[in-house]
Amino acid sequence: MIKKYVEENEARMLEELFSLIRIPSVSAQPDHKEDMVRCAERWKELLLEAGVDKAEVMPSKGNPMVYAERMVDPNAKTVLVYGHYDVMPAEPFELWKTEPFEPVVKDGHIWARGADDDKGQSFIQAKAFEYLNKHDLLKHNMKFIFEGEEEIGSGSLGPFIEEHKDLLKCDVILVSDTTLIAADVPSITTGLRGLAYWQIEVTGPDHDLHSGTFGGAVANPANILCKLIGDVTGPDGKIRFPGFYDDVEEASREERDLVASIPFNMDEYKKSLGIKNVFGEEGYSTIERTGYRPSFDVCGLWGGYTGEGAKTVLPSKAYAKISSRLVPHQDYKKISQLVVDYFNSVAPDTVEVKVQPLHGGYGYVCPIDFPAYKAAERGFETVFGKRPLPVRIGGSIPIISTFEKLLGVKSVLMGFGLESNAIHSPNENMPVDLWKKGIETAVHFHLEYDKEA
Repeated sequence: MIKKYVEENEARMLEELFSLIRIPSVSAQPDHKEDMVRCAERWKELLLEAGVDKAEVMPSKGNPMVYAERMVDPNAKTVLVYGHYDVMPAEPFELWKTEPFEPVVKDGHIWARGADDDKGQSFIQAKAFEYLNKHDLLKHNMKFIFEGEEEIGSGSLGPFIEEHKDLLKCDVILVSDTTLIAADVPSITTGLRGLAYWQIEVTGPDHDLHSGTFGGAVANPANILCKLIGDVTGPDGKIRFPGFYDDVEEASREERDLVASIPFNMDEYKKSLGIKNVFGEEGYSTIERTGYRPSFDVCGLWGGYTGEGAKTVLPSKAYAKISSRLVPHQDYKKISQLVVDYFNSVAPDTVEVKVQPLHGGYGYVCPIDFPAYKAAERGFETVFGKRPLPVRIGGSIPIISTFEKLLGVKSVLMGFGLESNAIHSPNENMPVDLWKKGIETAVHFHLEYDKEA
């Protein structure tokens, strides 16, 4: 029984996890280059000890990849587990209550950088595999790919996938790097928003002008810019770029009903943000607006005099940085050009408007009737005693859409973190009980997946 196995092996498992955490594999800091290799090698050792047929540390254009596999039957389905072994910098050190790279268990939590993101969560999948393999319960093949650059954008993983498509061939990708609604409210992340980002430059006269002498006779680039971006969103919250919603997929009635059952206190939400009221697209709840619908936001706005006191100036230039969070099926490249074309079409001839696309990424959605999703759903239900709720989050994990694009398979985002785990902050932690529940749930996912397969 998995629960008994985890209890009996808890001390050993924790020490194995701690051996990973003690390696400061901070991908953002060049001084830790050797630590990245050490951590990859340690993962290789742990996966071999867990029972894979082979494991190797493979080169990439950046930090090394860890690849491992256990091939049960060449005709069986294959599950690929993805994770990352790099962690965020631990600074500021003075805010930590414990040493960030010397893990401790205190008050029922593991305290350390990487306790959750993503060493603790990846370890959940490794130990679930260990149990299944040791007890001859694994009926499908398993592969593992752990990268060392997720916290700095996964720059090497895309080219690595392109080069090793046959090696990574699978039927579904399993990822533990997301959060639950709460420790007693299980959830599965079913969607991630994509992103498109631009900078707008509006130019009027070829130098700053005296606002008294020229105000009212010469177009003010700052005024024009404010109107251009202000006109993008209507009072109903709709985004007015022509064609913007063409590829937006509506969630099913079943999924919207499940989303409506997610615990949410509007008064507490507004209080926590210091706002009097919320705003967004009419006809959708706040949760739907942040996960299921696209958005448009000004991320930065500047021009003219911004120093202390007053200076009566009509600025030569004004700038804005704007972004749209996109939902699955919206192509960020298509949206990017659509926005450029829109601003060019509405720009008055009194100024010159230049729109520069900066970067973007695709969204992702996992259908709740997808067989592997159903297996995960039943795994959670077995361990937590209740059906997990589907949640689409407002942020982006670009590598998930890259997997789908390059390998042609879906990912199931089966995370066990909590918002309170402080994953990018001082005092990152992971509740031990939830970590153990994660191992149990992952085991039941694989057992249920065999029924689907």
